[in-house]
Amino acid sequence: MKAIGYKAKGGVAVLTELELPMPEPGPRDLRVAVKAVSVNPVDVKRRRWEDPSESPLPRVLGYDAAGVVDAVGNEVTLFRPGDEVFYAGAMDRPGTNSEFHLVDERIVGPKPTSLSFAEAAALPLTSITAWEMLFDRMKVPRGLHTPGSTLLVLNGAGGVGSMLIQLANRLTGLTVIASASRPETVEWVKKLGAKHVADHSKPIDEALHAIGFDGVDYIGAITSMPGSAPSLARALNPQGHITLIDNFDDSIAPFKPKSITISWEMMFTRSLFQTADMDAQHRLLKDVSEMVDAGLLQTTLTHLEGPLTAANLRRAHERIETGKAIGKTVLEGFQ
Repeated sequence: MKAIGYKAKGGVAVLTELELPMPEPGPRDLRVAVKAVSVNPVDVKRRRWEDPSESPLPRVLGYDAAGVVDAVGNEVTLFRPGDEVFYAGAMDRPGTNSEFHLVDERIVGPKPTSLSFAEAAALPLTSITAWEMLFDRMKVPRGLHTPGSTLLVLNGAGGVGSMLIQLANRLTGLTVIASASRPETVEWVKKLGAKHVADHSKPIDEALHAIGFDGVDYIGAITSMPGSAPSLARALNPQGHITLIDNFDDSIAPFKPKSITISWEMMFTRSLFQTADMDAQHRLLKDVSEMVDAGLLQTTLTHLEGPLTAANLRRAHERIETGKAIGKTVLEGFQ
């Protein structure tokens, strides 16, 4: 089968087209004929930092995918061949930048029927991450919430931020504030449901003060800059909660006086450790799919890069590396 991968870490030039054996499903696996994939910052980070030279096979990246179930393992109960699905894959298995891909059924959802494969491929990783931030890490109640509670979404125009804004706006009573600094990103986050926008080109506590907020109750730290801990601590109300995604090398001491809760979100935890609640990702993707089909959530696809070729995938990685991407970039199948 066709795939795109790399044999040594480095810049985008290391991405190359490959021919690999057709994978055979394990007991709980689906083999999916991949129709579309999207690119995430984790793809770029792993390509830069992780060297697969000691592995017998090249590293195939890619997490988000939408496609059609081609074959199933002998213990599969949730799907059958012919089903249209979307999912975000696992970090410890070959990626989705291939014609066919194996994935555990417990982290797969039914594709929204109202979306194309390309539109659906933009959603899984960011939806899972945003959902787990809100409901698993911050423990925000679904439905009505204490009046006046506030959520700040850092980098609201990125992939995760775009979904966190929508989910918080639709499923909680939180007042959503997004951070953005360019006219086009400000417009995007407002379109998705952010009630206020803070300019993250300045320290975030100052940006909040500039729009009339002394502090917020929750921060979804999609990204964070070195040295930002003091301003983040000042931006939070006493007994607030911040959830981090990126590595955070600053001292957490500034958060102590306010008794701030700090949590981490890594959407691959359930699949990496085969947790007892691994199928929670199947259930939440099913909920997301139903919300999309009901018109409550929208795809965050903003750019189609063309078919899945090495050249197009390199350009998609370069787009992510600019740090200015809005929403998600998607590639549609192989030529």
